[in-house]
This record gives sequence, C-alpha cells and structure tokens, in this order.
Amino acid sequence: MRMAHEFAAARAAAQHCRELTLRGPRPEERAVLLAAWRRDLARLMAEELSALLSGDRLEVHVSEPESLAGQAVLDRIGPVAANSLLRCGASGETALIAFDFSTAIALTERSFGGDGKVVANAPDQLPRSAALLVDEIAATIAQTITRASFGDGAPPAGSALTGEVIVRSESAGRLKPFDADGAALLFALTITNRQGCEWHALLAVAAERMERLLPAPGRGPSPRGGAARRPPASALAAPFAAIPLPLHVVLAEVDLSLARLQTLGPGDCLPLALGRQVPLMLGEKLLAHGSIGTFEDRMAIRLTRFPDQSPTPQGVA
Repeated sequence: MRMAHEFAAARAAAQHCRELTLRGPRPEERAVLLAAWRRDLARLMAEELSALLSGDRLEVHVSEPESLAGQAVLDRIGPVAANSLLRCGASGETALIAFDFSTAIALTERSFGGDGKVVANAPDQLPRSAALLVDEIAATIAQTITRASFGDGAPPAGSALTGEVIVRSESAGRLKPFDADGAALLFALTITNRQGCEWHALLAVAAERMERLLPAPGRGPSPRGGAARRPPASALAAPFAAIPLPLHVVLAEVDLSLARLQTLGPGDCLPLALGRQVPLMLGEKLLAHGSIGTFEDRMAIRLTRFPDQSPTPQGVA
C-alpha cells in the first residue's frame, strides 16, 4: 500500500506586510522607551549644541511630554516665534521646534562670545544673524532626534537620512505640523550652561508620529562615535561667514554751530579738509585706516594700517 501522496495548495498562502504583523510596545514598554529617548536626546543635544555656543559646557533637560490638542500647542507657542518644521527619525517624521525671539537673540549673543542673558524686550523681527543661528540649532536638533531614534547611534550605513529643516516661519500655524484637532505631544527643552544662563524651547510632535521616533524595543544603543562631531563655531564658517556687513569710509568731519546748521540751504558750500589717512568703519567700530585713490576708474581705499599696528608704507590692498 502506497502511503506517499503529493499535495497541491488550493490557493496562494497569505503574505502579510510588516506593518500588519508587527506588534507595538506595551504601555509599560513605551514608557521605558520614551524615558530612554528623552535622556538620549538631552545628552546628544548637549554635546552637539555646545560647539555653536562658544564651546559652552551645556546641560539639556527634555521634559515629560504634555498631551494637548494641536491648536493648544500652537496657542502655547504664540503667534510669532522662530519656528522650524523638522524631518527626522528613521521614517522621516515631522516635528516642530520653536524659540521665542528673546531666546533666539540671547543664543546668538552667546555664540559670538557674549553673556547670553535673555532680555524681555524682543524686536518685532529677528536679525539676520539670529535667524541663521536658529536654522543651525534647528538642524542640529533634527539630527539629534534622528540619532536618538536609533538608540543613541548613527543611522545605518548607507542611509541618507540624518535630520534636516524642511521650512521655517514666524507663524507655527503656517507650517501645519499637525492637525489642529488632533493629538500632539509637547516637550519643553531647557538648555543651561556653567555661567547660569538658561534658554527654553518647545518641541512638538503629532502623537501618532511619536511612536515611530522611538527606538525599536529590544534594540540597545549603537556604538558611540558613529556620527561626526560638529566642529567648533567660527566667524569664518557657516552660517555667519555669509552675513553681509555694511562698511563706510569717513572722508572728513565738519564742526558747525547750531546757528549755522539752521541757515544751511541748497547751493551752500562746506570746505572739507581731507586727511592723508581716512578711517574704514563698521558701524561705530574702527576697522582700519587707508589712503584714498582710484582702482579701475573707480574710487578706492588702500588699507595701510589696522588699529593694533603701527603705520607701514605698504598696506593690504
């Protein structure tokens, strides 16, 4: 009696995609993952942001998330702030980072070597230097969020995703980071240095996206040093090196009485005594002295002396 048989499948076996078969973390696992993500993010931000702030030794605290409706998050940020929409994480999730103008200006002052104290009176518009620094800080935060989502390591080899700024706006609502009626998580970031300065920012993520920013359960930290360390900030490097600075040359100065000023009119002539050396100024700061001449049929100044140098016959053209 022959017992061997050949069986044919009646239909193709079902193939389920990973999204349907993957089990998400249990609530207690999620709490552990979120706490670890916050710790990793705080440490990575402290390491990376220090290079932008005159080499400060920074400490960063990432608060526990506050669950709010999207519109409540936008109300918390306010109508005007330095907002950046980020792309970060293993799957390119979006997140919103917001700095108020006073904090942005204080951070910029600190990056140039100032004390970085936050003042109450903020301008209606950010200076160019502050806007550039906020862009750098936002991009750095996007990169650290991506690293934290891989368990404190760099993305896998060959991955092009490192974290970036998608778009910026003074109005957080224009960036549409999440639905106004949807659930969102709001993290308060506190950055401090050894001199007692304290800077604050808000990080907001749609609740549904937060799950995909957390490291996969069971995946431990990747070896350190996978991502390149940011070089120290320099005035000759981005983002500040491209800022245009208006210079002016003072040809002569004239002293007039108030009575004479009141009688000035079209056609009046004022005699000028031009010196052999004229100052080159940046605002009220003296940069150099030079002599007036021509270059390619245009007036030009030939630099001959800088404030910390004695006069020399030959200067820097």
